Amino acid sequence: MSLPAGLIAAITLAGAFAPVAIHLSPLLVAAPTSTAAFARARVTACVALVASAAMLVVDRHDGLLHSSILPIHIGSLLAVSGFVIAARTLHDRDLRELHEVRAVSEAAQRVLLRPIPERMGPLRVASVYRAAAAHALVGGDLFGATRTDHATRLLIGDVRGKGLPAVEDASSLLGAFREAAHHHATLPALAASLELSLERHLAQLTEADPEAGERFITALLVEVPDDAGIVRVVSCGHPPPLLRHRGRVMALEARRPAPPFGLAGHSPDDYHLDVFVFGAGDTLLLYTDGAIEARNASGDFYPLHERAGTWDWEGPPDELLRLVGEDLDAHTGQRLDDDLAMVAVQRPPVPGAGQGPPPPRSPHPAEAAP
Repeated sequence: MSLPAGLIAAITLAGAFAPVAIHLSPLLVAAPTSTAAFARARVTACVALVASAAMLVVDRHDGLLHSSILPIHIGSLLAVSGFVIAARTLHDRDLRELHEVRAVSEAAQRVLLRPIPERMGPLRVASVYRAAAAHALVGGDLFGATRTDHATRLLIGDVRGKGLPAVEDASSLLGAFREAAHHHATLPALAASLELSLERHLAQLTEADPEAGERFITALLVEVPDDAGIVRVVSCGHPPPLLRHRGRVMALEARRPAPPFGLAGHSPDDYHLDVFVFGAGDTLLLYTDGAIEARNASGDFYPLHERAGTWDWEGPPDELLRLVGEDLDAHTGQRLDDDLAMVAVQRPPVPGAGQGPPPPRSPHPAEAAP
């Protein structure tokens, strides 16, 4: 309020000392118009009334109290004030609606993307989601995690398309995962169940939207058993996760990736299970293609695999995700053209035990028997 009050005081004082031939009172319209930029409509109306009173004082000094110019000055001030008050009222209404939409979006995010607990069995887990659309908190990327009897199962995926249809598809797959993850002994069987569930979902939409049959979801299913130093992975056309094992960072490339959900097979035999070493002190990073397809101003993709070796993987998983996010922002200028989801999973080191020497050089991470 100091700005409009200062304007009114300054113009009134200047008008008291200015020659009577110079009329400064019309300048008082600046007070309510500047108030509307940062204050609500009611405050702007109060400032307009105070400015009108100040206008009477200035015009009285100029000898205009009984002239036809005074009502023109006051009428002009009140007319301009009325316009800015109306504009501020519409702005406040739109702002309230935006806050309500964001509140609904936050609620939808909590339902769709339930926060992953920091501890899941023996694992430490962290997740982050960044939507590309302005003011949106959810999009076409997804992640989920659940505990079974003796393992932690995770899902990360990327829906083809954007907007509400993508959110609907993501919700369908996540709902199916949360239920089916407890009813299938192996990841290939779980993947086949998710494919059937998504196909039913898309078939129901095809009647209203013929293009629904062309939608699909790239995904990665991950299982980390509690009592074995391994990680099991089924890839359905999704970017490979990164693993830091004994000081080395490597991509866990699938030997035979399946097609994305919506285009994949109905039998567990259609999904190849890859098994990798995942011991104490190891960290796994799951991500969507929003990371590897992020571009800078020159159009260069973010070099995720090259940059991975520069991060500190030994800290907690949420710290790792923070470092990745900052590195991405530095590359893109904080501009994302696609949604981004990331999940970091760490098997904490055994207290007092070292990680041992680095493993021998190999073109592919050492695999272990399921």
